[in-house]
Amino acid sequence: MAEHHNGSGQGRLYVVGTGPGSLEHLTPAASAALHESDIIVGYRTYLDLIKEYLVGKEVVASEMMKEVDRCRKSLELASAGNTVALVSGGDPGIYAMAGLVFEMAKDAGSSCIIEVIPGIAAVNGCAARLGAPLMHDFAAISLSDLLTPWPVIEKRLIAAAAADFVVAIYNPKSKKRTEQIVRAARIFLDHRDPATPVGIVTAATRENEEITITTLEKLQDADIGMQSTVIIGNSQTYIWEGKMVTPRGYADKYELK
Repeated sequence: MAEHHNGSGQGRLYVVGTGPGSLEHLTPAASAALHESDIIVGYRTYLDLIKEYLVGKEVVASEMMKEVDRCRKSLELASAGNTVALVSGGDPGIYAMAGLVFEMAKDAGSSCIIEVIPGIAAVNGCAARLGAPLMHDFAAISLSDLLTPWPVIEKRLIAAAAADFVVAIYNPKSKKRTEQIVRAARIFLDHRDPATPVGIVTAATRENEEITITTLEKLQDADIGMQSTVIIGNSQTYIWEGKMVTPRGYADKYELK
């Protein structure tokens, strides 16, 4: 494999968040990091969304579940003096690659410069498509028990439900994991009105985007997949003109009319 060396002699690793999917939601900083990089590393599905940035670059693509391999390869290439972009969908610091990069760099004693380039995360990208559901305190919880034991996830769901947080649920369902979202809905029904609004956004900003607004009692019947993010409202969240809104509390303090 040919090596590309940046001018400083010290390698640089950009951990780049590409946002929810559409290029118009890619930040200028992410665009600049991709242009500057000689080598771009990423999960094939995310790389397919930024094809125009791959022209003339050395590309290292891998399949799903190969996060450790991608991080290791990126650090090796950057430590050899290259400028490398490790691509992550959404924001790389939220359930993504940034933390793993730092963990592995620490263990390997890596000397390359590591810079995290934020991206629009699923939580706020999906919220914008729904309206304004995150206007008050909220929590993000992943239902994937691949790295976190289910009892820990369940404990967090119970705490967030009881505390009346708006909750954004990442990784709600996959082909193999179908029961977790059902259990989560039951937990929330113990603490909230069955009519509580719930928003589901699948493939936000992409051509196959789907937006669904339903209720807590009907959540388990909704069409939810690998690319979905679920936002469960709090006790004050309401639906207006097809939009999901969580009031911040202005109406209690100020005259809004």
